[in-house]
Amino acid sequence: MPHDFLVTGPEDAKINIVLAHGAGGAMDTTWMETMSAALSDKGLRIVRFEFDYMAARRFSGKRAPPPRAEVLKHEFEAVIDELGLEETIVIAGKSMGGRVASMIADDIRDARKISGLLCLGYPFHPIGKPESLRTAHLEEMKTPSLICQGTRDLFGSREEVSSYKLSDKIEILWLEDGDHDFRPRKAVSGITVVDQVATVATHVVRWAAALH
Repeated sequence: MPHDFLVTGPEDAKINIVLAHGAGGAMDTTWMETMSAALSDKGLRIVRFEFDYMAARRFSGKRAPPPRAEVLKHEFEAVIDELGLEETIVIAGKSMGGRVASMIADDIRDARKISGLLCLGYPFHPIGKPESLRTAHLEEMKTPSLICQGTRDLFGSREEVSSYKLSDKIEILWLEDGDHDFRPRKAVSGITVVDQVATVATHVVRWAAALH
């Protein structure tokens, strides 16, 4: 089915980021709004969309869980074709959205549809199940990728991720004392979530510029 999009940033931007939401939050949550604004203020064009199961919640009011990854992968691919963007394209996602994007990145980059992958809080494993890794495809990743991750993320902390085998195409930006939403403990770090988002936006711009 056709998708609704939320677009922020200049129409003539050289870099477009197609951003998917996480498993439980829609495309217009405060987190998605804040991150999109920070990125678009840096001159990037951010295109947000919702997977069908999330869009359906707006009408039914029922919080149905996400479908299996295979369904979401095909849907993300369809969104790229639907948009028909011509400038540099980066597929991106918050948590689950980033994982889905990572699962299709190499294939659609081979088809010359995208240039890079951005994951905002990657779910390396389910909470409390560090043995159930979601990293097999990341070991051989060929697409230039940036993962922005809080150092104390329960889905994959800095200590845990440092032991994983990951492709050398993957760069990780560590956000000091950040959780899965990049929120730090103010009493410990003195850093605010606004600081973290600004750090992400600045780094993403520099990283994306090298994709041209």
